[in-house]
Amino acid sequence: MVKVVGVKFRQGGKTYYFDPAEMDINAGDELVVETARGIEYGKAVFGVKLVDNSDVVQPLKPVIRKATEEDARIHAEMQKKRDHALALCEEKIAARGLDMKLVDVEYTFDKSKVIFYFTSDGRVDFRELVKDLAGAFKMRIELRQIGVRDETKMMGGIGPCGRDLCCHRFLEDFETVSIKMAKNQNLSLNPTKISGICGRLMCCLQYENDTYCALKKGMPSPGDYVDTPDGKAVVDDVNILQNRVRTRLITEEAKGDKPEKLSSEYYIYAKEEVTRDNTRKKQGRRPDNRPQNKETEVSEKELAALED
Repeated sequence: MVKVVGVKFRQGGKTYYFDPAEMDINAGDELVVETARGIEYGKAVFGVKLVDNSDVVQPLKPVIRKATEEDARIHAEMQKKRDHALALCEEKIAARGLDMKLVDVEYTFDKSKVIFYFTSDGRVDFRELVKDLAGAFKMRIELRQIGVRDETKMMGGIGPCGRDLCCHRFLEDFETVSIKMAKNQNLSLNPTKISGICGRLMCCLQYENDTYCALKKGMPSPGDYVDTPDGKAVVDDVNILQNRVRTRLITEEAKGDKPEKLSSEYYIYAKEEVTRDNTRKKQGRRPDNRPQNKETEVSEKELAALED
């Protein structure tokens, strides 16, 4: 086990481990720490605790000190410079005609480097831009290209649920989200319903995915033939969370070119009360025999573009 303290440098950023040495550090304390980028100013997410050696990348960088009033003043001054740095960089980008969108800027606490974050659809040759910025700021310049999810994580916003975006509020790492997760939950595959403001699939699709996968085991699909306590039937719809299967009983078997006749009433059973009839071919109809809404039809290629 190794003694660590967790530190964040920005809202929505990752938590990094540092060596607290012999200092008594509590959650919320502002700290000056040594990082690979230089000396930086951060806030303790949690106080000193022991973690397993396998969770730590050695050697741990040290906490230099708890932030003093002077440190806090310097940090506030660096934050105030961000607006000017953003405006100047955008001016240089426009002058060079570069296809890139500036997202944010960050000064290291020791004033040794300015980091600019940007997005772009492709690779950008920004070597001349770096020279322009270095001449203007008289500091080391780093331009870092990020993805659209990282941009949204940095900027924050309000999700379709009406709450702060998960990625900005508490998610430290992005997990894989796929179209299959939306299908598992019987969600509409309309991109406007399942994508976040970043234009990618919503992170929350994976929150309940394991539960849906567990509940779907043994659950028939719409169009399946099943045996029920009242006879053979065709599955019309399923409710995964309520563990219910809605069916229409077969009142007359198919003869020749004539399809079987189904009851006009619906019969609802628990998943455990029905068993698939694998000897019959699945019905080629949509639930409730409703025509597909052409406005919400989306190609597999368009859906795949939502995955990151």
